[in-house]
Amino acid sequence: MSDRSLKAEMLAEFLGTFILLSFGIGSVAASVLLNAVSGSFEIAICWGLGVSFAIYAVGGVSGAHINPAVTLAFAVHRKFPWGKVLPYCMAQVAGAFTGAAAIYLLYRSAFQVYESAQGIVRGAANSQVTASIFSTYPLEFLSTPEAFYSEALLTAFLIIIVFSVADERNLAPKGNLGPLMVGLGVAAIGMCFGAQTGFAINPARDFGPKLFALISGWKSIALPAPGYYFWVPIVAPLVGGMLGGWLYDRFVGFGLQKKEA
Repeated sequence: MSDRSLKAEMLAEFLGTFILLSFGIGSVAASVLLNAVSGSFEIAICWGLGVSFAIYAVGGVSGAHINPAVTLAFAVHRKFPWGKVLPYCMAQVAGAFTGAAAIYLLYRSAFQVYESAQGIVRGAANSQVTASIFSTYPLEFLSTPEAFYSEALLTAFLIIIVFSVADERNLAPKGNLGPLMVGLGVAAIGMCFGAQTGFAINPARDFGPKLFALISGWKSIALPAPGYYFWVPIVAPLVGGMLGGWLYDRFVGFGLQKKEA
């Protein structure tokens, strides 16, 4: 593959992840700062729509992975070129970082008013409530192993959905419904299972905004995060993504192969 082609795919992954994070973080910012989005149901729908819009926008160029866990799962289970894995992931993290920056600029005054009203000092312990606009944090009662299990399991569900939608041997959606189905899957994951950890299910989605928050005043609350939590939304989705791909191939793909034989 030419360098020009890979560059085009990286630009597409950057833009797709930027779109995803803009809609997702935007919904959380509107909820926390302005009380304009009410509850986890609406936030999950916004994240799902962000996924769908991103796939529709760039899927024809890069496949719209917009998630390192998806890229890794495709490399492990679908012969996606390993040489593209790191460039894709770099573009995804950069897109997530830029999406976080764009939404911060959009809501900058709202951040200032909210922090002043609530007595929040960035970098202090009480600033986690605004840092959580950008990235995920577990509920206080959740242990690190429990949070890891949650993120791994939810990402496994995501990859099963992605693989099933993309598998033409299966009952894949006809026409251009695939991106909508994936987005609805993300929304359902968030509504049903996401409350405990914020359903990162995407290392770039979490790390890129945490990096932005770090340099924007949230300091250690952003990175490494309380209890050094930052690594969980990175590693757990990668593990869960590989597991989800294996589960799909073992329990569904195997049956489809037998049916074709």
